[in-house]
Amino acid sequence: MAAATLPKTERLCGKKPVAALMDRGKGGVSGCLRYRFLRREGPEADAPARILVSVPKRNFKRAVKRNLLKRRVRESYRLQKQLLPAGIDIMFVYLSREVLPSADIYAAMTAALQEVASKTE
Repeated sequence: MAAATLPKTERLCGKKPVAALMDRGKGGVSGCLRYRFLRREGPEADAPARILVSVPKRNFKRAVKRNLLKRRVRESYRLQKQLLPAGIDIMFVYLSREVLPSADIYAAMTAALQEVASKTE
């Protein structure tokens, strides 16, 4: 099993992939997280899953809190990314207006990843 890291290759960036995810992706809500996912096709279908995390400035004016929440979401994903099949682009948006503890975010992430894994099979 590979180490539980989150390298640059597993981060979703660029206009075209994000636009495709927003246009054609399927989504849902799990606890404090909204997610949207899209299965990649072609030669990238076997590449590792890629993630994008967003915390709205509308809910958290201070960048310190936004960065804290993004770190918590990425960490909970990093620890559980083996639940997700390869070849998926996924975006998480933090919904709560409060700074939740890591355990709550971890539980929401678990539910979200299990839902995505069941919908992509």
